[in-house]
Amino acid sequence: MKETQSNAGIDSALQRGGRPQVKYTEEMILRSSSGYCMPFEEPTKQDVQMSLGYGEQKHPVTGEPFFHHGIDFSVNHYLLSGVATGTVSAIGSDTEHGIYQAIRYGKYEVTYRHLSNVFANFSQSVKAGQTIAVSGDLLHMEVRFDGEEINPLEFLTMLYGNIKALEHNSQMGINELNMNIPSPYDTDRQEIETLMLRFLPFYFEDLQQGAYSVPEHTEQSLRNIFSLGASKHYFYETIPSMANPLGIGNRCMPLAAKVQNLLIADFLNYLAMRHQVYLSTMDEVLKKNSKSKP
Repeated sequence: MKETQSNAGIDSALQRGGRPQVKYTEEMILRSSSGYCMPFEEPTKQDVQMSLGYGEQKHPVTGEPFFHHGIDFSVNHYLLSGVATGTVSAIGSDTEHGIYQAIRYGKYEVTYRHLSNVFANFSQSVKAGQTIAVSGDLLHMEVRFDGEEINPLEFLTMLYGNIKALEHNSQMGINELNMNIPSPYDTDRQEIETLMLRFLPFYFEDLQQGAYSVPEHTEQSLRNIFSLGASKHYFYETIPSMANPLGIGNRCMPLAAKVQNLLIADFLNYLAMRHQVYLSTMDEVLKKNSKSKP
């Protein structure tokens, strides 16, 4: 279901089911550029109706209290779609939920139950918006992250939030970072990259084991920079990623440049102190001074 057709449904479901309680970490953010955040599409101008929420509920037939491990939608023989790029991880049936199909999206596994038919077979790759099954008289949906059960409404809300954030960032022009950060080391860039490929594993290992410590003035400078960034609300302007874990935008680039240059300087200091390795452009006086440092 495309985002533009699901706004009202998600908002209505949120009002009934409550705001999500899970605090999502970097690895939990499921990315999909498709614009899909729901497994089915309602007719135009009709809201999505969630018939039974997650957690402690009353059975719709018996009235008895029970714990509901998913959410239900009253969708009779609707086409069901994938919500991102994933792989069919299970297909089967049981007496309680009938035919079911599970799709794995990274560490997430989404299971559709009470199906009347499936179109994607076990181990088959699927894409967002691809029709993968047909519901029966209703859709029961369950979600797990890294094997742990979570409220499916939180998962759907997270997808919707990601899409809206990407739209907003695109409109604000901050999703594309200008990573051409000036540095006093630009002329030595190729040599520094070669040294990093060779020595970074030793650098991190020595840091972890205490064989090398970041100089106090460098550590204090980094603290000051991050404190300044936090006070100016530079962080988490956009969705964090592995390449941009703090979610910074272009207005944070001056601080990013300072961090970059401090880290490069510390790496070069490490090479001099632990391996007596220097840039080829460094003069003999600087080499002598670096050897005399504690």
